[in-house]
Amino acid sequence: MKVRVELRKKIDESYDIIIEHGRSKTLAKEIIKGGFGRKYCIITDSNVEKIIGKKLLAQFTKEKTSAKMISFPAGEKSKNLGTVSGILEKMLLLGFDRKDCVVALGGGVTGDIAGFAASIYMRGINFVQVPTTLLAMADSSIGGKTGVDSKLAKNSIGAFKQPKRVFICSEFLQTLPKKELVNGMSEVVKHAIILDKGLFSFIENNRKKILSLDKKTMAFLAKKNCEIKGGVVEKDEKEENLRKILNYGHTIGHALESLGNYSKLKHGEAVSIGMIAEAEISKALGLMNEGEVEKIKKLLKAFGLPTKLPNYDFKTIIQKTSSDKKAVSGQVFYSLPKRIGKMHSINGRFAIPVEDSIVIKALAVCKK
Repeated sequence: MKVRVELRKKIDESYDIIIEHGRSKTLAKEIIKGGFGRKYCIITDSNVEKIIGKKLLAQFTKEKTSAKMISFPAGEKSKNLGTVSGILEKMLLLGFDRKDCVVALGGGVTGDIAGFAASIYMRGINFVQVPTTLLAMADSSIGGKTGVDSKLAKNSIGAFKQPKRVFICSEFLQTLPKKELVNGMSEVVKHAIILDKGLFSFIENNRKKILSLDKKTMAFLAKKNCEIKGGVVEKDEKEENLRKILNYGHTIGHALESLGNYSKLKHGEAVSIGMIAEAEISKALGLMNEGEVEKIKKLLKAFGLPTKLPNYDFKTIIQKTSSDKKAVSGQVFYSLPKRIGKMHSINGRFAIPVEDSIVIKALAVCKK
């Protein structure tokens, strides 16, 4: 006997990314206009709550739309199941249901936490992304990856959950300390290395305008990064192959974050070091030449990003990479640039296995 359950269906999860300077003044009105929910749960961290969150909540009140705000302590250390559990319980107590919507207001940590909460609350409710950091605007708010860290590995617990819309208000960048802005440049440079040599040159030639938050320059960067990330996600939403190129710098980077207990290095700083380490791996394999590696290192240094490996034992780093979610049966895979603007593949596959001896050789170069 056999009973078949037919579940084949097509789902359209397309969404718009709205990029506009000054949009924050009417943000609640724009969210409500989208019809994403009857009530709105703003999830944010303790820093953004004070600077932006209370203003957004007041906008919802002015529009006579029910909204509540839930905040958690700012920082990567809050990115865990305990924080998500606390948020879910508060949402239940506040009476949110399946017809309501989460507003993820903040940086990458907030987007990951709020998106994950939305993906599992009552088996999934709508959410919109409102990134407030450069890192989140350029990368983490796009693509639907949500989740939290475990004690063993970063982003090891999560789900794919696409937002209904992303609102990029570039004026939020003016609220950031310089270190946080620089932190976000790591992902911007990464996008240039993996797919766009012209963007790499643009960043080289416009460093001062970027750091001074020139409106025209930042609008171009935001749009370009959304196009790059969005274009990859369109072709490979669930990271079967092509989307793996977005992991460049992250295999080593995530290991460094984890070894530092998510407090010694910011995500962008860890990825910066990871990109140099993985470029050195590429060089050791005879792919990327020395000149290209040095160009990447020079650009990252120009923005004040670290490129030198912290004082961790090489074998400990390698051991930590094996618990990364991208590893398969203990085999670690890397996304490696062939040259600036072009990633290496083997038989069309972008996940490259690398021997530990090669990784150790590359890590040794990064310590000098």
